[in-house]
Amino acid sequence: MFGEAPRAAPWFRATLVVAGAPSAMLLLLAAIGELAPRHAAAALIVTLASGAAVARIWLGSLGRLARQIRAASGGDGMPDLSVAPLLPSVQDVADGVTRLARSLAERGALVERLRRADAAIIEALPDPLLVLAADRSALRANRAAREMLGTREGTDPRAGAATPPDAAALLRHPALAEALDQALSSGAPAVADLVLPVPVMRDVAVQVIPMDPPLADGGRVIVLLSDRTRERAVERMRADFVANASHELRTPLASLIGFIETLRGPAADDPAAQQRFLQIMAEQSDRMRRLIDDLLGLSRIELTEHQTPSGRADVAAVARAEADAMAPILAGRKAKLVLEVVDCAAEPADADQLAQVIRNLLDNAIRHGRDRGSIRLAVAPGAAPDGRAGVVLSVADDGAGIPRDHIPRLTERFYRVDKGRSRSAGGTGLGLAIVKHIVNRHRGTLTIESEEGVGTTFRVWLPGG
Repeated sequence: MFGEAPRAAPWFRATLVVAGAPSAMLLLLAAIGELAPRHAAAALIVTLASGAAVARIWLGSLGRLARQIRAASGGDGMPDLSVAPLLPSVQDVADGVTRLARSLAERGALVERLRRADAAIIEALPDPLLVLAADRSALRANRAAREMLGTREGTDPRAGAATPPDAAALLRHPALAEALDQALSSGAPAVADLVLPVPVMRDVAVQVIPMDPPLADGGRVIVLLSDRTRERAVERMRADFVANASHELRTPLASLIGFIETLRGPAADDPAAQQRFLQIMAEQSDRMRRLIDDLLGLSRIELTEHQTPSGRADVAAVARAEADAMAPILAGRKAKLVLEVVDCAAEPADADQLAQVIRNLLDNAIRHGRDRGSIRLAVAPGAAPDGRAGVVLSVADDGAGIPRDHIPRLTERFYRVDKGRSRSAGGTGLGLAIVKHIVNRHRGTLTIESEEGVGTTFRVWLPGG
């Protein structure tokens, strides 16, 4: 009922405080003869005993009250501050502390709900967003930012430490650093335009917004990222399509116009010439169709190149299907396809785009390989140069090979080592460019090895296993 016994020194001092004045008065009365010594001694004993008892109860109650308050402040919940009813003043203090603790707990719960709402709003925003501390370190990133910049494996995206690994590199960008300086010095938002070269080229518009007062987690700056890659790609696509189409379509279109004029004039009554010219016109029309299809396909790929694909692709199954589909073309060149496929899958991957990679590489090998030659298509698990597990896809031919100085430019649009031979073989000059952009979208690598007179090997590494 009284709690634990108080320590000796505080108890003794409290006893003196409670019983000191009455005891001194008794001693004075006894000294002047107003009180009999034996009566004074008895009264003194009773006074000291009562003072000691009151001190013990008082200190015990206060000690228990202090322990409960310390426990509550350490996070052990609401304090149990019921004390002995003999000291109503202490009970009043306990009741007041209980009301204060309950009020603080309610306010703390409200602050926690507001903090969670703040985090949920930031997490749900569609645009990538980073929250920075006063020292410009990244405190947290929302889901869109983690998807854009990449998230560390094994981190909880809701935790403050779950900042993307590329965030530090982004924050070191000179244009963004200048915008941060401007925003923090002026207290007003600042903007910047960034070009991020890795893992693929991205155009990003940035808004830097200083926070005063800071956010609940100490965030002093919000960095809002708007990916403009798609919009800029559309602008470039329009300009490139007009330029490329006007250049590459000029020759077949001029041929068609010439043959039409010939059929209307000198060959109007010559059935043999008509058949020959119609055959050439059909070939030129088909070339124009393939060219336009490839240009449109390349433009669509470039629009989504900055977005990592989702899903899983059975590369072995895709390779077998494409090999079967290429059988008529192989038969036309009397070429043999050697298939060396081990079951494996790429992830994340777009199966349709990987089929396009294999189709273009096989088509390239057939067009530029030897007549009656051999082409090898291989798929197997393999590691990237940095040790990451994945899938290695290779297509090799036994053609004339490619001079070393041409290899770095093979994936450029319309680049041809032998322009006359490439056009006569029916190529559009866009197949390897399409392959390069698809591989970039899958965060893979493309390597080309060639030896003149021996042949060429195109090797693609894709993440997965």
